[in-house]
Amino acid sequence: MAAVLIWISLLVGLLAGLGGTEVQQTTLHPLVGRVFVYTLDRENFLHLPELVVAVPATVPITYHAHLQGHPDLPRWLRYAQRSPHQPGFLYGTATPADRGRQVIEVTAYNRDSFDTTRQRLVLLIGDPEGPLLPYQAEFLVRSHDVEEVLPSTPAGRFLTALGGLWEPGELQLLNITSALDRGGRVPLPIEGRKEGVYIKVGSASPFSTCLKMVASPDSQARCAQGQPPLLSCYDTLAPHFRVDWCNVSLVDKSVPEPADEVPTPGDGILEHDLFFCPPTEATAREFLTDALVTLLVPLLVALLLTLLLAYVMCCRREGRLKRDLATSDIQMVHHCTIRGNTEELRQMAASREVPRPLSTLPMFNVRTGERLPPQADSARVPLILDQH
Repeated sequence: MAAVLIWISLLVGLLAGLGGTEVQQTTLHPLVGRVFVYTLDRENFLHLPELVVAVPATVPITYHAHLQGHPDLPRWLRYAQRSPHQPGFLYGTATPADRGRQVIEVTAYNRDSFDTTRQRLVLLIGDPEGPLLPYQAEFLVRSHDVEEVLPSTPAGRFLTALGGLWEPGELQLLNITSALDRGGRVPLPIEGRKEGVYIKVGSASPFSTCLKMVASPDSQARCAQGQPPLLSCYDTLAPHFRVDWCNVSLVDKSVPEPADEVPTPGDGILEHDLFFCPPTEATAREFLTDALVTLLVPLLVALLLTLLLAYVMCCRREGRLKRDLATSDIQMVHHCTIRGNTEELRQMAASREVPRPLSTLPMFNVRTGERLPPQADSARVPLILDQH
């Protein structure tokens, strides 16, 4: 009973502590069509006012984020964390369908003490300001993982290096995607091997001649043969970023695509066509002959088979008389003797008051029943006297 009271008091205290904990709330403003990156750092979670004791930097921390009222994140947002000792990231690119307000709930777990801290992120997704970015290019960087590019410093360094290959103009990050999310393979645990990351960049300035040459059909043909593509300018991204130039895609949205023609519903009548011959009216047809052939032919075949089987079973039998004439006399006598003995045994079984059976005598004639004289040598007298 005392143990139950102790547990009840502990639960009441825990619920009271949870009810009194304030959830930190942060408001962010992602833009449609622009990459959004938010770093889940321990300073944002563990160094809150309600925590008195400072948590060391070596404590492993993991995070769990989900859309409020839902078990998972929205489809445009991703979560990445390499290890519990490194910060986590929420990143993605919002679409026009995601405009509005979204609330993301993030829970941080202390893997040593199992303490938890919650934070609420209010995302107010709106449209970007400034000119449109119709010229978009996507690069596959094989020398980095997605967590290494998400911070602002390496992302800015990539845009600065890419500016040497593009026409002068402002470059903006549109999307960052891990190569694993695009069907890439997990690299072997060898030093220097990375997963790879796709970086999509947009600009209001047209593509340079260098980028157009990289995406030309001639370069794609060289890539298909295992050769490096045509690059007419200096690679300003090397050596910090190792770009796979065979996986560069350029998209030009400056020219609007023609709208798809909406089919106009017609009256359902086909127009006159020389190559289309509509079916004519079917003439009246008599199906009696077909029905008789379908029914009578199987019946006649079955009747013929029945007659043939009856002839074989009934008309081809030899008969008893023919079999008896074809059998030798000695075999017939032997057969009759067996039958006679059988009948005698059956009579003896019916009435026990009978004389001694002939079959038990030393020697007898099976036809007349006459006994042989005692002085005769029974070993030399045949069993059947009529045998010649």
